[in-house]
Amino acid sequence: MRSVNHVASRARRKKTMKIAKGYFGRRKNVWTVAKNAIEKGLQYAYRDRKVKKREYRALWIQRINAGVREYGLSYSAFMGLLKENNIDINRKVLADLAMNHPDAFKAIVEKVKK
Repeated sequence: MRSVNHVASRARRKKTMKIAKGYFGRRKNVWTVAKNAIEKGLQYAYRDRKVKKREYRALWIQRINAGVREYGLSYSAFMGLLKENNIDINRKVLADLAMNHPDAFKAIVEKVKK
């Protein structure tokens, strides 16, 4: 008779089924369906952690562009001027300034334009 470790295999399935809690239909209570759903979900999670960074960067660029155009500059021209003037502020901070602190953002734009 062969030895089968039911304790370990059940624990493994239990762990997987716990992750599937809250899924719709058979994805939450049928082992094979749940296993596939979780695998796919983890793939999406891995991929979208990277996509999220891309999307935020794009959002910051749009906000900076909108803020800079009020002063007659384009985004690319503004970023070029920042580099020329050795001003090291990342896009996240610039976007925040453009949205929430227009006076500070204006000061940066004026400094760069001179």
